[in-house]
Amino acid sequence: MHIETTAIHAGQEIDPATGAVIPPIYLTTTFERAPDGSFPHGYIYTRNGNPNRTMLETCLAALEGGAECAAFGSGLAAAMSIFQALRPGDHVIAPDDAYHGVTRLLREIMAPWGLEYTRVDMRDPQHVRLAMRPNTRLVWIETPSNPLLKIADIAAIATIAHAGSARCVVDNTWATPIQQRPLELGADLVLHATTKYLGGHSDVLGGAVVFRASDAFSERVRFLQANGGAVPSPFDCWLVLRGIQTLAYRVRAHAAHAMQVARFLAVHPRIERVHYPGLTTHPGHAVAARQMHGFGGMLSIEVKGGEPAAMAVAANVKIITRATSLGGIESLIEHRASVEGPESSTPPSLLRISVGLEHPDDLIADLAQALE
Repeated sequence: MHIETTAIHAGQEIDPATGAVIPPIYLTTTFERAPDGSFPHGYIYTRNGNPNRTMLETCLAALEGGAECAAFGSGLAAAMSIFQALRPGDHVIAPDDAYHGVTRLLREIMAPWGLEYTRVDMRDPQHVRLAMRPNTRLVWIETPSNPLLKIADIAAIATIAHAGSARCVVDNTWATPIQQRPLELGADLVLHATTKYLGGHSDVLGGAVVFRASDAFSERVRFLQANGGAVPSPFDCWLVLRGIQTLAYRVRAHAAHAMQVARFLAVHPRIERVHYPGLTTHPGHAVAARQMHGFGGMLSIEVKGGEPAAMAVAANVKIITRATSLGGIESLIEHRASVEGPESSTPPSLLRISVGLEHPDDLIADLAQALE
């Protein structure tokens, strides 16, 4: 079955009670026991499970080609549960360029808890190989990375991780299963901030972990999901599932628009550098072309003149909105270093752009006037 069809039908059965084509929202928190005390419909309490969450998890597992999925109330809650499924004293290898929330999670919460970690530049798999230790249990990949859009070779790094008896997890938020399939490339887990492209409309917060296999590790994450309580509401699950129905068409349009914007900016005299793997000049273009089916809707630019010039561009756009987040239908721009704080390694001249579904000519004209 093609992924466009899967996105519309996986987990989304016709409601047997009413024949409703679109699933209802099950806002109940608890479920009736049978006279013998059992739960004939499989649900006990919404923190443990809910029909809307089951639908979303079934759909996401199908989209990524995984055995099962656990949905969470945010992408960081999903990441936290993966790290908590490890043990104090275990070692994690993470990218040197990654979503700052994950970096802070490792530095400020998981390291004091006893988790060891090393950050490396994953553009060269050899850096991962050299960072492996006897206690390495997880290799965390983010590709394309946030915000520098570095490209990591998933298959090569997964092979290194497995040789050291470690699991490999890929944050696939930016590429989505439409443009990248990490489990097919050897990854063991895929993480999503469903807030972004999966939801697609900047109106829902969520996260998810998809597992290649149902095993003790997936069972541990599911235990943390239920007992930690960081679960999405039924309505949030319904919203993400609704967004997924148009995911394939939105993501391809985002990527097509981003390519046009990137080409314009790549030759603009006020732009020092464009970070977009769809450009043949990008250092990771060949790897991205091999493992991705399109290059995504995200790009970053470095503006000549440093931070003041970058801030001025962000302040002067008119169609593009200056705001945090990404993956919605509207285009967003943000100065990442100021958001990430004093420990940020992001260049101060860098602006991250989430290219939306407005007409690309209008976006190019908006950036052109902001760069004047």
